[in-house]
Amino acid sequence: MAGEAVTLQLGHYAGCVGAHWWGLQAAALRSPAEAAELRAAALLRAGREAGGRESHTPRLVALELKGGVGALRPGGAGTEAPVAWDGEVAAYLERASAGGSAPRDAGSRTEDTSSDRKGSSSASVQGASPAPSRLAVSQEVYSGGSMQVWSDYLNVHLHPKSIYVIRQYMHDGECGCLEAFGQGESLLRDPGCIEELEDRLHFYVEECDYLQGFQVLCDLHNGFSGVGAKVTELLYDEYSGKGILTWGLTPVMSNMGGSQKNFYRLMNTALGIVHLSSHSSLFCPLSLSGSLGIKPQPPVKFPYINYDASLNYHSSAILAAVLDTLTAPYRLCSSQGSMMHLAETLNFSGRKVVAAWASVPFPALHGYSLPDTLCAYQQDMPWKLLSSCREQKVSCCFAQSVVLRGICKESHIGCPEKQATSPLHACESTEQILQHYLHTLFAGAFSTSHVLEQPCNTLPPYPQFFSPLLTRQGFLLDKPPSYSSAAVESIPVLAALQSSPVLHTLLYSLYKDLQKLNTRRWPSFFSAGVEQDDFQEALQELRTLSQCYEMGSEADESEDEADAD
Repeated sequence: MAGEAVTLQLGHYAGCVGAHWWGLQAAALRSPAEAAELRAAALLRAGREAGGRESHTPRLVALELKGGVGALRPGGAGTEAPVAWDGEVAAYLERASAGGSAPRDAGSRTEDTSSDRKGSSSASVQGASPAPSRLAVSQEVYSGGSMQVWSDYLNVHLHPKSIYVIRQYMHDGECGCLEAFGQGESLLRDPGCIEELEDRLHFYVEECDYLQGFQVLCDLHNGFSGVGAKVTELLYDEYSGKGILTWGLTPVMSNMGGSQKNFYRLMNTALGIVHLSSHSSLFCPLSLSGSLGIKPQPPVKFPYINYDASLNYHSSAILAAVLDTLTAPYRLCSSQGSMMHLAETLNFSGRKVVAAWASVPFPALHGYSLPDTLCAYQQDMPWKLLSSCREQKVSCCFAQSVVLRGICKESHIGCPEKQATSPLHACESTEQILQHYLHTLFAGAFSTSHVLEQPCNTLPPYPQFFSPLLTRQGFLLDKPPSYSSAAVESIPVLAALQSSPVLHTLLYSLYKDLQKLNTRRWPSFFSAGVEQDDFQEALQELRTLSQCYEMGSEADESEDEADAD
């Protein structure tokens, strides 16, 4: 087995993506064990409840601001009554304000001295088994407007070591927010904060049979990019040789124009990319926002999902499905592939930043074979770029890791008369079909691929924002059914990590936007701890990083611009 991974969630949007991701793990656990192709133990720690039933909790350390955790009950989150627990418990209880807003965490704490684990000094949530959330639970409970914080749709229980609330800053409000990169860095220079983080990390690491590495989900647009920079540096120094896969997450932002918040976001993003990628095995910016630059672009659209881009509850659900698919290669029951192995297939020649592409759901027609579906997309893959950059029509990349899930292994069988005209129909397995397709579309690229029958489960609290053209298993119908369609319980997903020239566009555009910016207009950003000289140095590193992804003509243009500078 490849071993276990420890996950870190840094920031509120990271918590939104994480809440859905843990929900997907809980849903997979409720599927028949013999059908599982992904190892639950890679992400979850097993335990026993008071009644002897096996329980699973995420191997998670989540950093959140005051007010950002919401109203996690002492019994955890979920729709079932909590099971008995003899360990320590944290109570997140606070009366709603006069305005009737959702309760926020007061962080009051109760401890059971009989616990066999060392108590922690920050706010935490009790550990117990995931609480099933069936379709019988009304979807009204999970309406987008009612989801204020990520704990509103967290349906698993967390261990007491999981949540660390940073009380120096508020999650919401006009002041007291963690808004600048330097503020985040300063937090992780505080000995008390470092001690809290290391205590939690050591707890999870020491109980692993074999630690393969760390998954870091980090907000890129706010001061948590600075937190992430110091956290990944700590992991890099203390756990040499272990994989560090970092996901820089950005929600879909409203048009902020020339506001201070917009320029802060831009500078946080650039500094975050430079620092996070330098201390990670692999770094992937992940967002449904059309652009990370100054000029806003429309959010990514999916043909069979009707989502509200302004709702973190919706956008984070899509990213969680993508994340669950992209990370499959080092969680497979049938493979020894590790996080480090995945990183090394993509990060050669200094290319530690990768782009994410995904088709959610993968447009597989009900009753048709996989070759039939792929033959309809012979010129271009049916996926969207999820790394906030203008898509390029030319299909090219240096290397890629592709995962297709939710496809029956027998679905490769096509009509005999098609085998003479389509090489895809002549392939003997779904794995061969996908590999042949990738080598045809991305000639010369190093491609690894996996095909899984296990789909992405979309039971509540996952939002039901799917097209009526989808069946209960997420396959496409020719036309909407005449009857009221049932809720979509699972979907097939196609996702890829690519080392691609598109990253030159992303990174170099950020560099150009910031180069034009008069940073001295924002002294408050730099008073938080970032020196002007350090910022300019980071800009040059961003430019150097972008050059790793240049093709021939782009490299010539870049050299001309360098001479002009």
